[in-house]
Amino acid sequence: MLGNQYVFQVSGLKDVQQKAELLRALRKLQGHYIGGSVYKEAMTHLIVTKPLASEKFLAACAGGKWIVTPQFVLDSVKHKAWLPEASYELNLTANIKAPVIANPLQKWREKVARGITSGAFQGWVVYLEIEDHDRRAMFERILKAGKAMLYTEKSAPQTITHVLTKDGSKTSRKLSAPYFNISYIAEHLFGVVCSGLNWSINLSKRSQQASCVQPEVMECSSVTVEDEPMDVTDNSFLLKLEETLKDYISRMKFQVQKRKLLKVPGFYTYYTPVFPTQVTVMDFSNVQSLVECGLFAQALEEVQGHLHPGVLPPVSVLHVCMQHALQGEAEPYFLSTFSIVLNDILCNNPTWSFPASVKYFLKILQCPQCETGAWQFLQMSVRFCLGSTATCHSLPGPASTELLRFHGNLQAFFLRLFQLELHATASARRAVGSRGSVLYSMFWKVWEKTTLNSKALQQLAALLVETTPWALHSSEGWRLRVLGTLQEILAVVVEYWAQEHTRLNSQMVEKGFQDFAEYMAMLCQDLHPDVLKALVPALPSPRLRLLTADAIYRNLCTTNGLIIHPEPLSLRKIVFSYLKALGQLCGRTPSHSSKHRTERTVSPSSGSQGAREREHVGGSGLVKDNVPKGFHRVNSAGETLLHRACKRNQVQTVLQILSLPEVDANVKDYAGWTPLHEACNHGSGECVRALLKHCPGLQLDSQVEGVSPLHDALLNQHTHIAKMLLRHAGSALLQLRDCSGHTPLDLVSCAALREELVRCAEEGDAVLKVQSAEVCDVNFVETCSCLLSCLLLTYLVEQHIPSYETVEPVLELSPSTAQTLLTLNPETVSSHWGHSPAGDLANDLRTLMSMEQYVLQLSPALMHCHGTHTSLLIQLLKDLQAEGTALLNGEAQP
Repeated sequence: MLGNQYVFQVSGLKDVQQKAELLRALRKLQGHYIGGSVYKEAMTHLIVTKPLASEKFLAACAGGKWIVTPQFVLDSVKHKAWLPEASYELNLTANIKAPVIANPLQKWREKVARGITSGAFQGWVVYLEIEDHDRRAMFERILKAGKAMLYTEKSAPQTITHVLTKDGSKTSRKLSAPYFNISYIAEHLFGVVCSGLNWSINLSKRSQQASCVQPEVMECSSVTVEDEPMDVTDNSFLLKLEETLKDYISRMKFQVQKRKLLKVPGFYTYYTPVFPTQVTVMDFSNVQSLVECGLFAQALEEVQGHLHPGVLPPVSVLHVCMQHALQGEAEPYFLSTFSIVLNDILCNNPTWSFPASVKYFLKILQCPQCETGAWQFLQMSVRFCLGSTATCHSLPGPASTELLRFHGNLQAFFLRLFQLELHATASARRAVGSRGSVLYSMFWKVWEKTTLNSKALQQLAALLVETTPWALHSSEGWRLRVLGTLQEILAVVVEYWAQEHTRLNSQMVEKGFQDFAEYMAMLCQDLHPDVLKALVPALPSPRLRLLTADAIYRNLCTTNGLIIHPEPLSLRKIVFSYLKALGQLCGRTPSHSSKHRTERTVSPSSGSQGAREREHVGGSGLVKDNVPKGFHRVNSAGETLLHRACKRNQVQTVLQILSLPEVDANVKDYAGWTPLHEACNHGSGECVRALLKHCPGLQLDSQVEGVSPLHDALLNQHTHIAKMLLRHAGSALLQLRDCSGHTPLDLVSCAALREELVRCAEEGDAVLKVQSAEVCDVNFVETCSCLLSCLLLTYLVEQHIPSYETVEPVLELSPSTAQTLLTLNPETVSSHWGHSPAGDLANDLRTLMSMEQYVLQLSPALMHCHGTHTSLLIQLLKDLQAEGTALLNGEAQP
């Protein structure tokens, strides 16, 4: 109980300004206000403007609370003291002519005050026969406010006096107790006044908690019992706060843009050429003669002397020189001169100002022997450095130091060209009407331009993943330079694509980055942890680094049997869901399974055997004697042998399949159902047990049109399987919702079974908690901590969240503003603000100011892990806690 005799709640007040005025008045008189959508027992006064069938109104009447009009507070403020409530009490009989009828609100209040009764429902022993969990919980609160005794099981220790149902006439009537329609609650409270007000309680609608202003629910003189919204603050305060955050975001973006200004050697020299009105035709016949005589160095010197704006040396000459360079017999002087000539040509003929030079560079920057394109040429250059034989044609070996240096310079030239094209696009230096670029032509075909996942870009990502361990496992500095160039090229290419499409379709760009990050995560799933820790933080594109770290971390959780809900990425998701998962990963031996790839080959001919076969269901290298019959075949529904065995509860076949290497236990049929779905649907308990025991990466949260395996089990009354799933994965499974918004518990009508399922989930949570008490694999946890640190730091920067790394600008919030922001309902913010980034920042700031609770929930195993990355992650969280406290107290650091 709150130590205050004036504790207020508000119901049905839709005017935001009026509610803000009331809240200010309450503060002046030291009254206490409780926000929220449900009735609170500590409340002493309920403020309403008229009778309504809200939860708070019914519960306050049943509990004998004061129910007054807003004028009570406003008049008290004028007198600077609380006035007697009697003249402000809402009178339900004011419009009824019969004077003998007493005001029901006054009647119940006086009875409770005098001790005649403890509540309007004293002596009631109630069983609620309502399937909707949320609605039942609401009526339970109303009945408890009136001191009724509630029983969820039909075998109550006392004689049940009331069975309350949605429709008293349509029940099973299995209990001997009297049955009443739920509207009897209002009839009991208000008597004849209830019929005069023509009230009825409608259960057809679900509670409306997501709205900032409660919708009008009066239809045909009926009143719907509705849960009320959270507190709505002064509208002017919300608008002012939005403007503050918008201004902060704008200033942060400006500072970030300044820091992102590309630093290219001799940068501005690429923008200075002045093209003559009439280009002089240069005679390169002498150069041709020198090349034919094998005087390559002299030929390049001749070319260099003729270079002017608008002059492009013959492609054939440069191809011959390139061919000579790649043979491995050229002098160092020739190789360095050739690199200089390429840069000079670009300086005099930038691709963003001279459209003809785009085609020109695409011609000269390709293998002179194969002429398969600029991307293949760059790929060949990197693979030559890797010592790979997967090049367009055989190259001389072993490679000399001079030739390796030339390839490094060639790759650096590609990077410089891409950087300049990106900067020209971002700074509007590109010539009017010119949209061509070497970069775009290299990495996107015409039909690929709307996706980031082009074939060439996927090959670039795969090449980067392949190059990373090659460079890290060597002490040679030139290898790291090759890796660094590839990293920068990938960053520039993806940012260029985003720059080209953001103005037209920002959602497409966001989706493109997410899909490409998922592809990166797939490429990285078999990397050694040390390589992974080096690869992801080194990705220069912040957006790609953020989403790739997120995708890889989610994959690691899923592979090790943890469920991460698919809500949008936010600071709260990182410091709550992801940190909780990290604590659980501490107690698990990681699953280092190979790539879970399943490919179907479907022939257009329905009768052909190829239409029913799956390639690589179990991977390569299977021992023929151990492969069960029909393992490689799928039926017309796309079901594998594992699907079919789970449907028939053939546990021996399931175990035999799971013993094979590289088997994908999460393989889906054509409709998207997994073997676990089928086992849960058909009640194959032994198969479910086998899958849970032998598949650490089993996806228990896989959904088809919202139906998870747990939904499937409960829909088909296989409760023993539902309990098994909950004991394995805990209460996280109970949060899954189907397409209708139903959780698994919403599918259970029996209260006893519901409670038993909750107990099973609690048992699962307890097991998971014990598993996370110590670190089983330090290197694995270190990898996860590294990814999470990378994810967190990048998110702070990308979302402009104030942190210890932020130099300027400073987000200045007064302590009162910060306190109000901390209590704001996210739905309130989203309904009042039209600026989505400001709303996201407000949500993240609330999490930042609440960091202490997340730090306190850290797994003990993490706190005692002395790994470098884990220790840095914990220190980062503590630093953010200090930043949140400073922000909450109005102590922003300059």
